[in-house]
Amino acid sequence: MNAPYTPRTRRAPHTPRRSRRLALAAALAAVLLAGTACSSKSAGSSGGDGDGADGVRTGPGVSDTVIRLGALTDLSGPYATLGKSIVQAQQLWADETNADGGICGRKVRITVKDHGYDVQKAVSAYADLSSSVVALPQVVGSPVVAALLDDLQRDHMLTFPQAWSAALLGNDAVQVFGTTYDVDMLAAVDYLTRTKKLGKGDTIGHVYFEGDYGANALEGSTWAAKRAGMKVVGQKIKATDTDLSAQVTALRKEGVKAVLISAGPAQTASLAGVAAARGLKVPIVSSAPGFAPQLLKTPAAKALEGMLHVVSAAPAVSADIPGVERMVKAYGKKYPGSVVDSGVLSGYNAAQLLGADLKKACEAGSLDRADVVAAHHTQKHLDTGLGTPQDFSDETRPASLQTYVLEPDADAVGGLVNEEDAHEAPGVEAYLSSRH
Repeated sequence: MNAPYTPRTRRAPHTPRRSRRLALAAALAAVLLAGTACSSKSAGSSGGDGDGADGVRTGPGVSDTVIRLGALTDLSGPYATLGKSIVQAQQLWADETNADGGICGRKVRITVKDHGYDVQKAVSAYADLSSSVVALPQVVGSPVVAALLDDLQRDHMLTFPQAWSAALLGNDAVQVFGTTYDVDMLAAVDYLTRTKKLGKGDTIGHVYFEGDYGANALEGSTWAAKRAGMKVVGQKIKATDTDLSAQVTALRKEGVKAVLISAGPAQTASLAGVAAARGLKVPIVSSAPGFAPQLLKTPAAKALEGMLHVVSAAPAVSADIPGVERMVKAYGKKYPGSVVDSGVLSGYNAAQLLGADLKKACEAGSLDRADVVAAHHTQKHLDTGLGTPQDFSDETRPASLQTYVLEPDADAVGGLVNEEDAHEAPGVEAYLSSRH
């Protein structure tokens, strides 16, 4: 039997390219061995293929003085607030990096393109940008990344998407960092059962966006529920659906004991507000992209603080983790008045990870795109101090299997606090094995 829930009081897949990755790694090793010989060359590269004046091989986006990176983001669509946070956080990283001497003796420059969460605009923006950058520390949106996969692979464009669908795994140039949506949903179901908010035989509702994001999250929740002796009732919605009254009505009729949501902040607010108003006072667990601190200033704030939990690969920005605290302080100084949300941490972390890859590639003697990708996949325990260590050696698996559970707190920086520290949910390895 499960205990009754009492609301809280305040407090697009591709085949793995192992052969290519192994070839790139071999090439990287060869460049490393030849590094001292290259140092005598002086081609004076201005960004094309060849060797720079310092002997480091260059390619698109790299000159003797500058490393150019690109960002394809949403500054005018449904994730505009998130996009702004990511852009500003990565610019903060670039400014700090340049003040510290840059990378490989070169200044870092980031060119930002706004696609407004429109796939066609994103494809056009990539075409304009791709010839002049070496890597992308930011691409917002699973549909956007899916549309660009072939181009990113062809161009050896190391990309850190702000999207966590397992469908993006298996591509050596595209790196999902942290967990994937399905792994987080395993953690959500584990949290609900372990804390006795759910029991065997219960029904779980899952409201999810159409597309890779929602489909991947649903895959995880369905597998975890079946393993726990429960079932999932799904409610698929579009990004334009902001009134979830019909979905709440349907879930109430099904007698759900908890609701998972893998959508955007507007949908999470509607779900919680309508559910509370209609007496469906059950725990709600959201995927990380479904929360924004601005929600705690809406009429749904009370319902969110009483019912919502968030599963995330990253800690809350209010966490007492030294690296996170330093980032929050630096961000507040550079962008006073800006909200510090999960996008800040995610964007800054992605930039830190890419920076480490670029430094490693430089040490091996080449900033050519393919060699940057190869250097990236030699990173087996990369820890930026902003969450869990990342293992990038196997592109077919998530870089981390550990999920945080967070809860809303209007008084906390970023509107969330850590409810549970990062941990691997039971069954994750079995689940990953079942996918192959």
